[in-house]
Amino acid sequence: MRPRQQFTEKQHIEVKQALKVTSTKEDFQRVQAVLLRMEYGLRASEIAKTLDIHKASVWKIHARFFKEGSSIFQSKVHGGRYRENLTIKEERKLLKSFFKQAKRSGILIVSKIKVAYEEVLGREVPHSTIYRMLERHGWRKIAPRPSHPKTDPEAQEAFKKTLHR
Repeated sequence: MRPRQQFTEKQHIEVKQALKVTSTKEDFQRVQAVLLRMEYGLRASEIAKTLDIHKASVWKIHARFFKEGSSIFQSKVHGGRYRENLTIKEERKLLKSFFKQAKRSGILIVSKIKVAYEEVLGREVPHSTIYRMLERHGWRKIAPRPSHPKTDPEAQEAFKKTLHR
């Protein structure tokens, strides 16, 4: 069995500083896993029981710490816009003229935005894409129609007369 790797004074300082600035549970557990070994000399199995994580995870944390340093204590951002059609800047540029017009009139016409979006993109997109883009840029106002296009006022009046009250 090989001897345990020792911590340097610089590593002590980095871990103590990381303990103060961590914000997520996972980051905090990583710092604790290193700190428990550094300060108290606990073995991976003891650290795993204390932190309620798997022993192999503790080994990985220690190995990564000795290889990469204190950078392992900051979580990487997950997710992203992997299937974006346009970047946020391109969307903002496209919507700029429509927002100016909407501020004057108070109405934003989605069908015109959809046509402009499809021109830039070079293919058709569903209406939901446009509504999501508008919501992303802080515009979420959907106005109902004043009346249904197939409305028959005479049929409505006849129904009101025969309705039991």
